[in-house]
Amino acid sequence: MKANRDFDVEMTAMAQTTDYYMNNPLIHRDRRLGKSPSAWVRSFSCEDLKPLIVCRGPIRMEAMTVYEEMGITHYGILLSEKDSIVYPNALSPELRKLTDNSRVHRVPDYTGATKEERVQRIQQIIGIALDNGYNAVFAGYGFMAEDDEFVQAIEDAGLMFIGPCAATQRAAGKKDEAKRTALQVDVSVTPGIDNVTARTLVSKYPDREALLALVKAQGLDCDEKVLADESLSLEELADHILAASYEKGIDLFSIEELCAQVEKECAAMFRQYPGSRIRLKAIGGGGGKGQRILGASMLTKKNPTDADIAKAAAEAPELVREVLLEVKANGVGDNKNVLIELNIEQTRHNEIQMLGNGTWCIALGGRDCSLQMHEQKLLEVSVTQEGLQLEIEKAKKAGLTEQVKALETDLKVLKRMEEESERFGVAVGLDSASTFECIVDRDRHYFMEVNTRIQVEHRVTELVYSLKFTNPDDPEDYFIVESLVEAMALLAMHKDRLPRPERIPRFGAGVEARLNATDDSLSPSAGGVIRYWSKPIEGEIRDDQGICISNPDTGLFMRYHLAGAYDSNIALLLTKGDDRQAAYEHLAKVLRCTTLRGTNLATNLEFHYGLVNWFLGWNVMAKPTTRFVVPYLTLVGKLKEEANKLDVVHAFLAMKKHYAKLYADDPEAAKAASETLDRKGTLLTRPMEILLGDPHLLSGWLSINRKNFSLENGKVVWKRNPLVMVEETYEYLNMTWREDAPAAEVIWTHDRDLLNDALGFYAQLRERFGLSKDEFVKLDQILAKEKPQGGFDKETWEAIRSAHVGYTMGNELLGILFLIAEKTDFYDFRVEDNLDVTIPDYLNDPELQAAMKKVLVPPPATKADEIVTPGGGMYYAQEAPGMPPFVKEGDHVEKGQPLFILEVMKMFNKIPAPFSCTIDKILIDGTDGVIVQKGQPIFKVTPDEKFVEVDPKELERQRRATTEEYLQAVL
Repeated sequence: MKANRDFDVEMTAMAQTTDYYMNNPLIHRDRRLGKSPSAWVRSFSCEDLKPLIVCRGPIRMEAMTVYEEMGITHYGILLSEKDSIVYPNALSPELRKLTDNSRVHRVPDYTGATKEERVQRIQQIIGIALDNGYNAVFAGYGFMAEDDEFVQAIEDAGLMFIGPCAATQRAAGKKDEAKRTALQVDVSVTPGIDNVTARTLVSKYPDREALLALVKAQGLDCDEKVLADESLSLEELADHILAASYEKGIDLFSIEELCAQVEKECAAMFRQYPGSRIRLKAIGGGGGKGQRILGASMLTKKNPTDADIAKAAAEAPELVREVLLEVKANGVGDNKNVLIELNIEQTRHNEIQMLGNGTWCIALGGRDCSLQMHEQKLLEVSVTQEGLQLEIEKAKKAGLTEQVKALETDLKVLKRMEEESERFGVAVGLDSASTFECIVDRDRHYFMEVNTRIQVEHRVTELVYSLKFTNPDDPEDYFIVESLVEAMALLAMHKDRLPRPERIPRFGAGVEARLNATDDSLSPSAGGVIRYWSKPIEGEIRDDQGICISNPDTGLFMRYHLAGAYDSNIALLLTKGDDRQAAYEHLAKVLRCTTLRGTNLATNLEFHYGLVNWFLGWNVMAKPTTRFVVPYLTLVGKLKEEANKLDVVHAFLAMKKHYAKLYADDPEAAKAASETLDRKGTLLTRPMEILLGDPHLLSGWLSINRKNFSLENGKVVWKRNPLVMVEETYEYLNMTWREDAPAAEVIWTHDRDLLNDALGFYAQLRERFGLSKDEFVKLDQILAKEKPQGGFDKETWEAIRSAHVGYTMGNELLGILFLIAEKTDFYDFRVEDNLDVTIPDYLNDPELQAAMKKVLVPPPATKADEIVTPGGGMYYAQEAPGMPPFVKEGDHVEKGQPLFILEVMKMFNKIPAPFSCTIDKILIDGTDGVIVQKGQPIFKVTPDEKFVEVDPKELERQRRATTEEYLQAVL
C-alpha cells in the first residue's frame, strides 16, 4: 500500500487561540512536510532552514507563523528602533511570540538614510546572520527586498536569500534591464526610452574615441572584448562603461547634465505623441516610489507648438531630481537611470503573480490594482480565467451583450499576460516569487516592470489558487502549498528539485482593502494611537501583524502607536467568495463591523466602505482606471460641501410646521400628526445625521440605493418602501439592535419597536395581496383606493389606510439625501453597460480637486498672518541636499508656489502656498529633517488680500434657508 499521497493537511491552531487566527483561512495549517508518510514529500522538508527575517509589518508576522507551521524552529527578526512595535505599551505579538531575546536583533533603521548607511546595514545584517547561526535571509516586500547588491552580498557570504537571486534581481528588478529583456522575448512594452543615462554620456562624449579615452582617464575596469567590439552602438558601449563607473563609485556626468538630456528626450516624445503626458520612473523605484508625470498641459493640445512643447518639457529637471531623491539614487556613483515612458492615460493596473525555480515559471492569475492614489494601491481584486469565464456565462444568461464583450476581452488579455509573464520569468531565470506588472487599455496591454519580491497583495492570489507539487514518478504522490511565503522557503531550500506545480482553483474570488493611516482625503496621517479595535467577524481575514490581539493576561486592548516612520499601512483586510460579488459583499460587511478608536487617529476605513458599496451599487465587474480615485474623492468632497449646507434637525422641525399647516382646519388630525412625527423623529434623523456627517458613508449609501427612487418634476418618488430603506440604512451603518452595544451605536429601543411594527404591518398586507417586498408602489396604489380591497370590511380598510398614512408620514425627510445626489450630479459618475467607468470631465479639474480636498479635510485653524503645516511629518526646506531653499524671508510667493516638503510615511509632499503673500519670518529651524506637528506655524506672512471672516450667525441662517429649499422639494 502506498504512503499517504494527499498531504493537504488539517487545520491547526498552533500559536494563539484567538478569533483572529481561527477565522483566518490563510494561516494555521500543519505545513511540516518532514512528517509525511511519503519519502518524496519528506525530502522537501524545510526544518533545516534557519532564516533571519529582516522585514516589518504584516509580512513579518506572516513569515514567523508560516515558518513555525513548517517546523522551522530557529529563526530571528530584525527590529528597528523606529518600528511602531518598540513604542511603550505596544504589546507586540511578534515579541510575545518570540520570547527568546537573543533572536531579536535591534538596529537603528532597517536600511539607513544614506548610501553609506545602507552599505553598513547590509554588512550588519550579514554579520547578525553569521554570528547567530542563521543560514538564510527573508526580506519580505519592503526595504531591500529588491536590492540586487544586498542579495549579492548575502550570496557572497554563503547565505541563502529567500527570494529571487541576485542575477534575477539585476535582470528583472532593474526597470531598464527588464524592459530590454521583455523586448527580446516578445513582451508588449510601453513606448519610451530606457537608456537616458547612456544617451547623456554619449552627448558628453559623442564618439567611440572619446568614450574609450574616458575609460582610460578614469581607470574603469571594463571588459576589453566589449570595448573592442565595434558592432556595438555608442549607447550600448556607454551602458557598459556606466556599469563600470557604478562599480568604482564615481559619476561620469552631473545630475544637471542628466536633467538636460531628459528634458531633450521628453520634448522629442511630446512631438512624437501629441496630446499625451510622460511618466518618469527611477529604475530602482518600487511601491509607487520614484515616479512622476509631466505634461498635464499637453492633454488638450493635439497640435502643440514648439513653445507648448518646451514649456511642458521644462518640468522634467525638477521631477528628475525628485525621483532620484525619493529612491536615494542621488549619491555619487549611484545608477541614476530614469525610464521615460508614454503615460497611457486610460489604464488599468493589472499584475500577474509568478513563481519559478530558475528553469520553469508558472503564472498564478492576475490582480486588478487600478484603485490607487499617489501610486499606492488601495483595493485589489483577483482576476482569474475561471472567474472571468463564470462572469461571462452569467452575463450571457442575463442578456448583457456589452458586458459579455468586455469580459471576453479581459479574458483574452489575461491569457496573453500570463503567457508573456511565464516567458519573461524563464528568460530572467526567476527562482522565487515575483510579480509581472502591466497596464491594460481595453484590448491592449503593456509590460511595466517586475517586482522581484513577494507583494503586499499576495494574499489575494493565495485565496484563488493553491499549488500542487506532484512526484514526476508517481502522479498520486503530491503535496499542496497554499502559502507563497511557504513556496519561497521551499524554493530557497530545494529549487532545483521542485517540479513545476499545477495551480488548483481554491475560492472563486478574493479582494483586499489596505487599511491605512490616512485622513478623509487619503493624505498620510502619522502619529496616531490605536486604543481599541473590534474583533474580526466570521470569514474576515485581518492581516495586521496582530495589532488587534488583546493582552492575553488581562484581555485588554493594548495601545498601538502608528509611528509613521515607514509607511501608512495598518492592516490588510481580505475576504473571499464564490464570485467577485460575494467577495465584495463580505468585504462590505467586514468594513461595516470594524470599529477603530484612538487618539489623533485617522484611517481610510470609511473611504473603503463607501468605495466598496459604490461598486456594489453599480457593478463589481466594472473597469476603473488608475485615474479613478482622485475624481471620485472630488465627487465625495462635493457631497460633503452640499451636506454641510443642511441641518437635519431644522428640516424635521420645519416638516412638523408643514404638517401643522396642512391639518390647520382639523385640530385632532394636526395633533395626531404632531405626535406621530415626534415618535418618528429620532428614527429618521439619527441615521441621516451620520450620513450627512460622513461623505464616504453617504457615497456608498446613495450608490446602493440609486434604483430605489426617481425624480419627477423635481419631486422624489419612492420605488421601494422608505421604511424598508430605513431598516437597511440602520444595517448599513451597523446600528441594528444589539443588547450588548451602547445606545449611541445602535437603533434606540422605541425606534426599533416602531420600525418593527411598521414592517410587520406591511408584511401582512403584502402577504394578503400576494406582493413581494420590492412591490411597494403597487401596494401604495392599492392603499390609495377608498373602496375596501383584499376582502377587508369598510371599517378595517379605513383603519389600515389611516395606519398607512401614519407610517408614511415624515418619510419624505429621507428624500433629502437623494436631492443631494441630484444637486451634485452624483450619478453622472457611473458604470456603463460595457463596464467602463464614466468620469465627468469637470471632476478632473486640478483646482476643483484641491478645493474639495480642503472640504474633506479642512486645513488647521490659523491666524490670517500665518502659514501652518497641514499635517505632521518631517520638514525639508529645500528640494534636495545642496539646492537652495524654496523660500527665504522677504520673498513674495504666489498661491500654489511650493513652500517646503513634508515627508509623511515615506511620501514626499510639496506643500504649496495657500494664498499669495510675502514671507516676513521663517518660524522654524531651517535644518532639514526636523519633526513638525499638524497646525504648527511655519511662516509669518503678509497676505496680498485681507481675510474677511464670515459671521457664524449668517452661516447658520444660510444653512436653514438651504435646508428649507430642500424640504420643499420632498414634501
